[in-house]
Amino acid sequence: MAKSDMISGNVWEQYSKKVQERMNNPKAMGEFNQKDADKLDARLIVADFGAESCGDAVRLFWLVDEKTDIIIDSKFKSFGCGTAIASSDAMAELCVGKKVDDAIKITNTEVENYLRDDENTPAVPPQKMHCSVMAYDVILEAAAQYKGVDRETLENADIVCECARKTKKDIITAIRDYDLTTVEGIGEKTKAGTYCKSCVKPGGHEPREIYLIDILKDTRQLIEQESLEKSVETTSTGENSFDKMTIVQRIKAVDAVIDEFIRPMLVMDGGDMEIIDIKENIPNYDIYIRYLGACGSCASGATGTLYAIESTLKQKVDENIRVLPI
Repeated sequence: MAKSDMISGNVWEQYSKKVQERMNNPKAMGEFNQKDADKLDARLIVADFGAESCGDAVRLFWLVDEKTDIIIDSKFKSFGCGTAIASSDAMAELCVGKKVDDAIKITNTEVENYLRDDENTPAVPPQKMHCSVMAYDVILEAAAQYKGVDRETLENADIVCECARKTKKDIITAIRDYDLTTVEGIGEKTKAGTYCKSCVKPGGHEPREIYLIDILKDTRQLIEQESLEKSVETTSTGENSFDKMTIVQRIKAVDAVIDEFIRPMLVMDGGDMEIIDIKENIPNYDIYIRYLGACGSCASGATGTLYAIESTLKQKVDENIRVLPI
């Protein structure tokens, strides 16, 4: 039975023709030895990487010109599935002619794109995207060996999406730059979370230490906090004074100060507070609050604690503020 007959129907059609061809007839499969290196006056690099999750492994051979750091030739051996073979084959081919520092920049998404029949159709199904991650990993192993350093010095340990090789910094930058509010939006701008989806939220193909939903939530909260702090700052400088704010802006400005300077102290004692309303009582601004948790039954809520809250708001927001617990 021919290999192409082993998988049929929609499953087989999820693999590009380039992937299918390299599965059966890899172009760069093979190995180099020291004699091969000596003939070209090159340095032989042999690097290994294995994926514990699926048992696949790849060995990468480089012949590097040490005068220029250019990879003269590259071959591989792979022990694993057809997708791993095809990805390793493309990876080895992409390395040839590049400097070692440039080869490090070859990501598994670049390998996958290289294997596409057309730019809009993925070369492999999403669940097999992780196979091409080995291509990037073994390049790092080879580069670290060539440079005589630990792999950790080359690898960004803050990778969130293994498939797209996107770091936490990449994700945060995209959220800020494009004002993203959804995981889908992150995927559109960075490709993170669009392949195996393990990095989107817990329960995916492989566990992660941090997920896109966590980064999105934390970053959006930080953006909101910065916005509120800016409102407070402009209030103190007169650029947007408290008397010119809308009721919503006033509540946000007051809440920002409470979050930063007051709430942490209340929470430490098992309490909290919330703003109920802000009313103009010229020349004063009366802020009605409700104590929560332990603060609700604390005697100092009407004395020391109340004084601390009011003093802080007078200093940080407006000197005419009065705080009234209800």
